[in-house]
Amino acid sequence: MVESVTTFDGWYTLHDFRTINWEKWQEATEDERNNALNEFNNLLSGWQTVEDNQEGSHALYSIVGQKADLMFMVLRPTMKDLDKLESQFNKTALAHYTQPVYSYVSIIEKSSYTKPETDPYKDPAMLKKLYPTIPKTKYICFYPMSKLRGEINNWFTLPKKERGRMMFDHIATSKPYTEDVKRIITGAIGFDDYEWGVSLFCDDPLKFKKLIYDTRFDEVSAKYAIFGTFYIGNYLPKEEINTYFEV
Repeated sequence: MVESVTTFDGWYTLHDFRTINWEKWQEATEDERNNALNEFNNLLSGWQTVEDNQEGSHALYSIVGQKADLMFMVLRPTMKDLDKLESQFNKTALAHYTQPVYSYVSIIEKSSYTKPETDPYKDPAMLKKLYPTIPKTKYICFYPMSKLRGEINNWFTLPKKERGRMMFDHIATSKPYTEDVKRIITGAIGFDDYEWGVSLFCDDPLKFKKLIYDTRFDEVSAKYAIFGTFYIGNYLPKEEINTYFEV
C-alpha cells in the first residue's frame, strides 16, 4: 500500500469569480448605483470587523482579460463561514449586476514529507502559514492544479520517499523567488474539481511568469502536474471600489 503524506490544515478558502453586466449597471439610476455601492462597502466593513478579531482575511481583485471582472478571495475558520459570506454578497443589490463564472473551494494546506520536530499547531511560524493575512501586493496569480493519475505516470502510486524527493527539488527551484513572490497553497481534495489551488502574490507580474516557467522544468511539474485556468488580477482596495464602478 502506498503511504500518504501528512497534511496540516488551516483556514477554509473561497475564490469567487464574477463578471459584471456593465450595460445593466450603466442603465441603473445614479441613486441605484450609489445605494448599491454604499451597501457593498458596508458589507466589506463588516467582513473587516470579523478579520480585526483575527478570524480570517479577504481581498478583492480586478481580473485582467475576459475570464472574469472581479475575484473575491476569502479566508475563514469554517466552511459554514464561507457559505454565510457568499450568501451575504448574493443578497446585495450589487450582486444583481454580476454573474458567477467560476469558484474554487479549498482549505489552506501544508504537507510534510518528514516528521515535524514540534507540533505544527503550536509552532508560531507554521501558524502564520496556516492562518495568514492575504498579502496586499499589487497583483495576484491564481490557478488550480492536480497531480496526474495516468496509466503510465501516476503520482498517487509513487512511494512517499520518491514524491518527497521531487517536492523538495521543486521547492529548491522556487526558493530564489520567495522574497518577491508570496504564496498560499490550498487543498481541495473532496471539495472541488482540482486537487490544489495556488495563489501567488507579487508587485511585479512578470515574476509570476518567470517562477512558473522555471518550475515547469521540475520533474514533479513536467511529468505529473495538470494545470487548470490561470487568472491574473489587480488588487482593488476598498477606497478604490467606487472609482472602479464609475460610469
